Amino acid sequence: MLQISTTTKGIIFSILVLPRSPRNEVAGAVDGALKLRIAAPPTEGKANAECMRYLSQLLRVPKAQVALIGGHKSRKKTVCITGVKAEAIEALAPSE
Repeated sequence: MLQISTTTKGIIFSILVLPRSPRNEVAGAVDGALKLRIAAPPTEGKANAECMRYLSQLLRVPKAQVALIGGHKSRKKTVCITGVKAEAIEALAPSE
């Protein structure tokens, strides 16, 4: 189960990033975070940028509405997204 907070700034939740994966994909949820496999390497912010692009694509929102607010150099990151409902994020990681 994802831990999602709704604030005046948007929907805030955690992601766990696995860089250098064969392709970009959602790999479920782990410890309250959305697990993402990302093809980009974790150097020079490439994996962070790809995470934001991929989340905007999945949720069908402009990239400007997806912000990385914590964990810039960690695999576990905090993201804030505006213009979506919590249900749309929960739908990305179906319950097992």
